[in-house]
Amino acid sequence: MKHLLFISFFLYSLLTTVQAQLTHEVYFETDKFEVPPTEHNRLLMFLSEIEGLDIQKISIYGFTDDRGSDSYNLVLSQERANSIKTIFSNNEFDESIITNVDGKGEILIKLVKEQDLNKIRGLNRKVEIIVQPYDPPRDLTVKPEKKNTTESILDENLKAGDKILLENILFKTGYSVLLPESKKTLEDIANVLVTRKDIYFTIQGHVCCTQNSRDALDRKTKQRNLSVARAKYIYDYLAKKGVDKKRMKFVGMRRKFPLGGEPKFDRRVEILITYVGETNQRH
Repeated sequence: MKHLLFISFFLYSLLTTVQAQLTHEVYFETDKFEVPPTEHNRLLMFLSEIEGLDIQKISIYGFTDDRGSDSYNLVLSQERANSIKTIFSNNEFDESIITNVDGKGEILIKLVKEQDLNKIRGLNRKVEIIVQPYDPPRDLTVKPEKKNTTESILDENLKAGDKILLENILFKTGYSVLLPESKKTLEDIANVLVTRKDIYFTIQGHVCCTQNSRDALDRKTKQRNLSVARAKYIYDYLAKKGVDKKRMKFVGMRRKFPLGGEPKFDRRVEILITYVGETNQRH
């Protein structure tokens, strides 16, 4: 009876672990490791589904069909896995959670239940993505420190060269759109900057997780200028609220200056004070 209970518990644990995983497959053309457009769009949809999860690890495995030598297939399958990792990186996924990026070579034909050989080979030219979330999700709530708000800092004495991180101005992964909880903060900052007619500043946009300090892809426009787009979003908002455009510039900083903490805090905007008038023109 004890053995039966143990086996039942083991099977239950195994089942819940499998259920917690999310998988996605990306298919490739013969001898290619570039992701076809249709597959790329399917992958972006999958990224949208998982980006809100508390992910423990991501594994990426590349495969080929049965044609080609073993050495050729190993290289091709690795290149396919690498191409998928690059897409994750370009779309601001934390690379530290991608624990495996491996080329497995060919899949044996007999493992696929299909009669048409061409279809079998098409199904074998793929990358398999396995996402393992924390189950249950971790409690990542951070108790706020008692410190001056961004609005109060902007309202103090400032000098050229001061850099101000816009607290709680956080963006949706892969987009220049603010998270809902950030909109009230931006409105408060705008109200202060409208009155601070004595300061000129540059809005600096940042992204997270991309390789080699590259800019990330803006999923809306498909352009690799997401840090610029985030800075311009803030610029346009402030201008709409009444901040003189002559006092503002915007620039994309790519991933040159990561903060080293949670990736979401690198999807940020900072203000660099470039000039402060000798006389205070606030009223």
